[in-house]
Amino acid sequence: MGYEFIEGNEAIARAALRAGCDFFAGYPITPASSILHHMLELLPQAGGTAIQAEDEIASIGFCIGAAMAGRKAMTATSGPGMSLYSENIGLAIMGETPLVIVNVQRQGPATGSATKGAEGDIQFTRWGTSGGLPIIALSPASVEEAYLLTWVAFNFAERFRVPVFLLTSKEVSLTRERVDLDAIELPARVERARVKAEGEYQPHAFREAQDVPPIADFGGEHVARFTTSTHDQRAFLTSDPAAIQRMIDHYETKISAAEEELTLLKRDFQEGAEDLCVSYGVTSRSVAAALKEARGRGRRVSSLVLQTLWPVPEAALRAALCGVRRVIVPELNMGQYRREIERLAPPGVEVIGVNKMDTTLISPREILEKGGLL
Repeated sequence: MGYEFIEGNEAIARAALRAGCDFFAGYPITPASSILHHMLELLPQAGGTAIQAEDEIASIGFCIGAAMAGRKAMTATSGPGMSLYSENIGLAIMGETPLVIVNVQRQGPATGSATKGAEGDIQFTRWGTSGGLPIIALSPASVEEAYLLTWVAFNFAERFRVPVFLLTSKEVSLTRERVDLDAIELPARVERARVKAEGEYQPHAFREAQDVPPIADFGGEHVARFTTSTHDQRAFLTSDPAAIQRMIDHYETKISAAEEELTLLKRDFQEGAEDLCVSYGVTSRSVAAALKEARGRGRRVSSLVLQTLWPVPEAALRAALCGVRRVIVPELNMGQYRREIERLAPPGVEVIGVNKMDTTLISPREILEKGGLL
């Protein structure tokens, strides 16, 4: 098709269709609404189903049901909608439901500035549901990355039977950029493992904790059970502590054991650099401009841009932190991911946050000045 001038939300919708998404449900909310609009227009033409639900709770509920019936499902919202999603996110984790959830972040808390940007849902996405079990969350910095990471999010959802979050922002989703979607190199498409036709079906069957159980669609040949309560591998309710802990270990380990596979990032290291910038999302673009200026002045500084935020890419971060004296972490929040860097930093490494939430982007100049790179 060649180059187009499109916004991030359209790129997300088109990537979802290309990934095989055939069910979408959402409720209008700025700045995610145009994903709903695009899916309502495009998905029925591709033979799928798109629904404007009565509210956010219904939206994610529809998606969970559709996903367990064999559909590739996606929903999209913003911060207030994530609050309403939280109970059903826990249900998706408990039921091992493949699902993509797009959160187009905006200024908060509460209604906040509905048409202004921020990236304030980073920790809420990780810890916003009962139980504190791990999730997968990806963060694009551009329209091109929004397209690529939507595709990857579907792959991860199918591969690990989990809800996967795309943590974009108003600035990425509603900004138009020149991009050739057909030229973006995509990994092979992943489909969920389905159970064999013969034999008894256990919805959560695994031998080792990191195993991902094959799935049987609701309405198919097997009796498929699904519950929000603690259960065993057969999805029968249980109060047996050993059975409960085995399931909890499984939810935890199938993600933590796959850290290397789930880690997506961009490295731009300079030999001998004692300063390191760790960034993600739209702020990483300001970091790139700041580093170009700093290096032009003779300053040696490295950059690590995270596309996977959860699970924390600990091995990559620990390796990047070796030999540096200072880490600058610019964020459009008041320091949410900086806590993860502080947790991993060796003794003696100074961690500096460059933070604001006044609805404007962090400029390269602010990174240079507040990060001590001038």
